Amino acid sequence: MLQRTLLALMLVLATAGLFTCQQIRVHRAMTALDRAHDALDRATAEKATLATQLELAQGTTRVVTEYVDRIQVVRERGDTIVKEVPVYVTPNADAACAVPAGFVQLHDAAATGRPTTGVAGDPDAPATGLALSTVAHTVASNYALCHATAEQVIGLQSLVRELLAALGGQEHTP
Repeated sequence: MLQRTLLALMLVLATAGLFTCQQIRVHRAMTALDRAHDALDRATAEKATLATQLELAQGTTRVVTEYVDRIQVVRERGDTIVKEVPVYVTPNADAACAVPAGFVQLHDAAATGRPTTGVAGDPDAPATGLALSTVAHTVASNYALCHATAEQVIGLQSLVRELLAALGGQEHTP
């Protein structure tokens, strides 16, 4: 009877030992599975981030290309207009029209964005060495630059709207 009890006890201990070993193996497998799930979640998040970055890069490239094309068209139009100055402001017009010094002072103040400091001398006196065609050339060039800058702002605004939309933000309109 003692042998049977010892044998039963050994069998119970062996079973308990095997059960414990199996529990350790299951725990290790579950830990490895949890690590694998975490790695999968990180990889999925990274994939989503990379996909968003790729989409933003592609959108940015498209907007920049469109912007460069529009700016080129605006600059070409401005250059065409500037080239026409001699056609519309002839040497006869230069000789017939003296550009007043007051006009030059006011134009320069507007171009720099600083108020005039007062009239220097006679505002109606002709500006020395300044022909009407030079004024026309300067004004046409300034307007061309203004239009190119406006196109640049429009392109940047479009890019910002697309970036906000791609990032899931809402467009803000004042």
